[in-house]
Amino acid sequence: MNLEHRRHFLRRASQGMAGLAALGRLRANPLGLPIGLELYTVRNELEKDFAGTIKKVAAIGYKEVELYAFLNKSAAEIRRALDDNGLVCPVAHYDLTLQPRLAQEIDYAHHLGLKYMLVAWLTPEERKSLDQYKRYAEFFNHAGAETKQAGIQFGYHNHNFEFKTFNGVVAFDELLRLTDPQLVKIELDCFWMTYAGRDPVEYMKRDPARYPILHIKDRKPGYGLSTDVDDKPGPFTEVGRGIINWKPIFAAAATGVKHYFVEQDFCDRSPFESARISYEYLKNLS
Repeated sequence: MNLEHRRHFLRRASQGMAGLAALGRLRANPLGLPIGLELYTVRNELEKDFAGTIKKVAAIGYKEVELYAFLNKSAAEIRRALDDNGLVCPVAHYDLTLQPRLAQEIDYAHHLGLKYMLVAWLTPEERKSLDQYKRYAEFFNHAGAETKQAGIQFGYHNHNFEFKTFNGVVAFDELLRLTDPQLVKIELDCFWMTYAGRDPVEYMKRDPARYPILHIKDRKPGYGLSTDVDDKPGPFTEVGRGIINWKPIFAAAATGVKHYFVEQDFCDRSPFESARISYEYLKNLS
């Protein structure tokens, strides 16, 4: 290699390394996607000061949020607060009271700019039998067909109680079997699935396209497995400070996940500080 060729080679190599370094900075978080926050994490603060809370969430660095409730606000009001702070809201949660109000809620979701409408809670009375889950699957398919016409994807968010078995049948698996994978997607909550003793990686590898959204929350050591919801302070902790091994989960998520949201149901410190700790961990997780 003559001197001129050598200089050219070294210059191109240097440019390539600089480009790789820049790409690494852009993709510092594990999926190269905007890091989102489920606003249930700051629910008490939102009820006291909606606009101020949204501003603080954006200041941490979050780019997307997920709504757990609409707090008696119009779609225009919520959207304006998000726009003012450079945030978008692609996902919102509902419960089964959605059924008689489906058309109305689809219209609201359309004006809010949602991409996903997810049923995210079943009361204890609503999850006592496999027959109930079968009825929900029928409704979910119907709702998915209706939301599709509005350009919105329907889905379901798991907890741990769906992993109870009824005569040897896992309720969650039955929901997957009975729902159309094109009409009903799953927001996979890694905390609740691992709390039930199940592996998120295993489920995502079976059908990556079924799980376009992840809930990212971590679990403290010292808590046994359970399929009963623990809705009290205790096992929840900031992402990266618990026992969940995130790297294989994100590796499995790389082909199918489009959004992911931090959520911490209960915090041992200010929820803004907890949200910041989780954000910083994810931002720097390669």
